This record gives sequence, structure tokens and C-alpha cells, in this order.
Amino acid sequence: MASHTPTASRRRWGSTVAGVLILCVMLFPLYWMLNTALQPDSGLLQVDPVPGSLDLSGFSKAVTDQGGHLLTSLAVSLGAVAICLVISAPAAYGLARFGLRGSRTIVFGTLITQMVPGIVIANALYNSYVDLGLVNSYFGLMLADASLGIPFSIVLMRSFMVSIPGEVIEAAQIDGAGPVRTFVRVVLPMSRNSLITSGLFAFLFSWSDFMFALTLNTTDDVKPITLGIYQYIGAHVGDWGSVMAASVLSAVPAAILLVLAQKYIAAGITGGSVK
Repeated sequence: MASHTPTASRRRWGSTVAGVLILCVMLFPLYWMLNTALQPDSGLLQVDPVPGSLDLSGFSKAVTDQGGHLLTSLAVSLGAVAICLVISAPAAYGLARFGLRGSRTIVFGTLITQMVPGIVIANALYNSYVDLGLVNSYFGLMLADASLGIPFSIVLMRSFMVSIPGEVIEAAQIDGAGPVRTFVRVVLPMSRNSLITSGLFAFLFSWSDFMFALTLNTTDDVKPITLGIYQYIGAHVGDWGSVMAASVLSAVPAAILLVLAQKYIAAGITGGSVK
């Protein structure tokens, strides 16, 4: 066994070095974005590899110009998360526990919906939104963005709820709990990890949405940060420091959520794999 120890140690070091190199490659665009934001007076091609000083004027300008759009994205994303979970959690529970005929086909069809190009869905929604009066509205954009996360959430939560022991649900029913109370008091607390994971991904889907924001809004009444940066680039194409600062600010909420919820994500994704 001792003769294999040096080989195993070299493999571990090799894996560590490879992982660090891959991480550096993946994070380099983020570093360059931050580096450019800290050098607002430099042209895009004259940015130094390392900033000589911390010039935050680009961030100050970005907050002034894009702060309202960040708040709009936050409101829309939180609303989309709420709608997504309210719809997908009961749907996942029904598919997991009620023995519906054709449930596998329904799950497969749910996955297929994520393969439809976004522009096709956006154009179809626009005609319906015009008839319903939902164009240029917060609620309309929340509904559209929620549709991005609902299929993923249904599949994820269903795989988790299937693994919940039937005895636990039967015990709650014996104690007098009806289907709704059992779902709210027993199933949802036990599905916390999958709920948090689904909510986080729904938030990320909504936060990064551009297609629905561009198609379903014809005025500036509802302008999320993705659309704000898109139009910002056109208006300030020479001020790359402010553009990159706005991009950095738009990435902060998602990064914070990923750091805070990483343990729940790992548990939520793998929780339904073992029954």
C-alpha cells in the first residue's frame, strides 16, 4: 500500500492544479470585467492587466444610471420565484404521489418545453399579452420569467418528493391531516432543500432573462438590468468603465445567493437520487 502513496499524492496534486487552472480560465472574464470597471478612463484596448488605483467613479455612475433597473430586476425575479414555486410545488407533489396515469409522459413533456427556442415563446406570448393587457407590466414579466423555471422546478421537486417515505404521509393522514395540510405541514418542510434549489434557479433564470424583457416591454416603465445594460452599451459605447461596472453590479446578487445557498443546492440536486 505504501508504494502507491506517492502515485496517489501526485494524482491529487495534479487534480488540484488542473482544477485551479480551469477555475482561473472560467473566472478570467469576471476579473477582466472588474478590472475594466476600476479603470474608467482607459479605452477598452488600453486597460492595464492590474489596476494601478481603485477608481470607483465608474461604479458611482453605474449606480446612478442603472440603480433603478437593478431594483426592477430584483422585484421581477422575486415575483417570478414566488409564482414558480406556487405552481411547481403542488404539480410536483401530484406527479410524485397521486399515481396519475401518464405521469412519466407529463414529466417528459415538461422537459421538452425547455428545448423550445425562447424567441418562439416570446413572440407567442406577446400576442396573448396584448389581448390580456399585460404588456409593459411587472406582473406580465413575472409570469413570463416564472415559465423559465417551472419545468426545471417540477422535475427537481418531483424527484425529491418521490423519495419521501410513504409512512410519513400516512402518519399525518392518520392524525387527521387532509391532503392540503399534509402537503403544507409535512411535505414542504421535508422538501426544503429542493424548494431552495428550485427557487434559486428560478431567480437566476429570471435575473438573466433578456428575451422576454426585450419582447414584452415596449416602454421604459419596466426595464430590468439586462435590458438596461443592453441599451446602456449603445448610449455609452465609449464609456466601457461604467458599462463594466454596471455588469459587475448585476452579477453581485446572483453571486451572493449562490454562496449562501450552495449547501442547499448540493442537497437539493442529489436528494432525490437515493430512495
